[in-house]
Amino acid sequence: MYRVKEAFYTLQGEGAQAGRAAVFCRFSKCNLWNGREADRADAVCNFCDTDFVGTDGQNGGQFETAEALVEHVASLWPFDIAEGRQQGVVPYVVCTGGEPLLQLDAPLIAAFHDQGFEVGVETNGTLPAPLGIDWLCVSPKADAKVVIRECDELKLVYPQPLAMPERFLSIRARHYFLSPMASPAMPESGADPVKASNTRKAVDYCLRHPRWRLTIQMHKVVGID
Repeated sequence: MYRVKEAFYTLQGEGAQAGRAAVFCRFSKCNLWNGREADRADAVCNFCDTDFVGTDGQNGGQFETAEALVEHVASLWPFDIAEGRQQGVVPYVVCTGGEPLLQLDAPLIAAFHDQGFEVGVETNGTLPAPLGIDWLCVSPKADAKVVIRECDELKLVYPQPLAMPERFLSIRARHYFLSPMASPAMPESGADPVKASNTRKAVDYCLRHPRWRLTIQMHKVVGID
């Protein structure tokens, strides 16, 4: 059984794959926070701004088999997959959450590959990753132990007092990104002074430590999901 909060077609908004068309498959549940506002203060990542509770989101639901979930995701890719691949267009699915590695397993990855998808994963890195993932993005949170030691990109929400960049230099990655931390809830004015301040801090850090690159949430800037 796979439980999915929501699934939708959009552009990847962050990191090395920014701007790429993808189907996002957001799995329910996380191992660092239960998603309830009453428990936010005690959560490892109390700055989380994502709703991953339940299966009642856009195109969400429960899927008995890997094949059923992949068929659902494939229905959201608006082009003929086989024809697109002949033209060099590889369909892309981003498995995110919550924490996708609570549910993503080898049979599901294989089913995505059989359908022609390239599989990307966005994880907090606290759980082992199954084999076969095509693009692995690790985003550590606070003092949670990271068990994944190699990935395609390391994307760190910045600043986190217990998860500053120096702590993760032993993780081998092709790309190292800082993503400025925003307020958990957008102020009514639409402006976010917390994010503005943290963006300046992230810029300054990247200028002093050029291994790290700045990434912003492009999808929020341009107003897409």
